Formats: sequence, C-alpha cells, structure tokens
Amino acid sequence: MGWHGGHLHEYEIARRRYGVADEDWPSTEPVIDERQVRLQALVEEGTRRFTYLYDFGDHWEHSVTIESSVAASSDDARIRCIAGANACPPEDVDGPPGYFELLAALKDPAHQEHATMLKWVGGSFDPAAFVIADVNERLAAIRA
Repeated sequence: MGWHGGHLHEYEIARRRYGVADEDWPSTEPVIDERQVRLQALVEEGTRRFTYLYDFGDHWEHSVTIESSVAASSDDARIRCIAGANACPPEDVDGPPGYFELLAALKDPAHQEHATMLKWVGGSFDPAAFVIADVNERLAAIRA
C-alpha cells in the first residue's frame, strides 16, 4: 500500500485473527501472533480469501482474494505486483471518510481546507497515480 506500518493491524483468515496483541485495543477473541505464521502455509492449506485491517482508528479494511499462485522459478523467487490502480491514501487521513474529504478539498481551490490539505500532503497528491515499479521495489524487501 505504501503506508509506513506504524499502526495496529490484523488479518482475519478462516475466522481466526492474526496480528500482534495490544493492551490499548483489548479483545475477547484470541489473536494469533502473525510473526509465527507464513501466509504461504495458509495458502497451501486452501486459503483464498481473507481480510486485512490496517489502523484500528482509521479502519482501513481490505478484502484480499488470491486468484492464483505460480511456483517461483529458482531464477526469480520475488513477490511481484503485476497490475494495480490508484495511489495509496495518505497515512492518518482518518479512514475512508477522511480520504474523501481530502480529495474534495484538493480538487476545489475554493474549498476552505484546500491550502491546508495541499500543505498536509506535501504540495501535491494524484489519487490516480500508480507506479508499479515503486510497488515492486517495496515488495522486494519482503521475504517470500
């Protein structure tokens, strides 16, 4: 996604929650330590769909579907993105509602928050931008 990973997150796979338990977000359901599980093992067991929740406060919920997997060749065992669209919303934008408010403010120079939001995003933000090379650079850092 391009976020920095500084917020709490979890995966829900086959009605089990994976993440890192945090006392600030207590839960009555057990959370399996994500550092002890490999997604590859779950996929090999048949997992094809799961939910990823990032930033419990902003509540970015992603539905992930594994459409297919291909055995890696010994020449190229990297994780790769083969297609995508649109930019990652900025970190700490207050979830989907805040993101839509940001887009409205940036689109309209007469909007009362336009200058503030433009400064907040660093001077420009293109919601349609997607650079596959940047995505694959981030993915290259992940152990397959």
